[in-house]
Amino acid sequence: MAITLTEAAAQRVSDHLESRGHGEGLRLGVKTTGCSGLAYVVDFADEISAEDQVFTSRGVKVIVDGDSIKYIDGTEIDFASDGFSTAFRFKNPNVADECGCGESFTVNPS
Repeated sequence: MAITLTEAAAQRVSDHLESRGHGEGLRLGVKTTGCSGLAYVVDFADEISAEDQVFTSRGVKVIVDGDSIKYIDGTEIDFASDGFSTAFRFKNPNVADECGCGESFTVNPS
């Protein structure tokens, strides 16, 4: 499988990397937190390590650490603006349940 970006997400990442003047791409991972167990961690990657997996979608690199890929493989990342709120949104086929606030999720056991 892979990690993919919608056109809106790819444009947001490209624009941000251009304004920063450096960077490899978007780093996506997970951390243990919240009421459902896992939460997405999004940042801009300045380097790629040997343990990272790199996916290219719409000309933009998405870098995922080796520990996170099992929870987010197959995820599509979108970027949306809603009033005063702008955020990345995730369509993750591995999600079994999400908390009510939308900040954390659980995955199907493997």
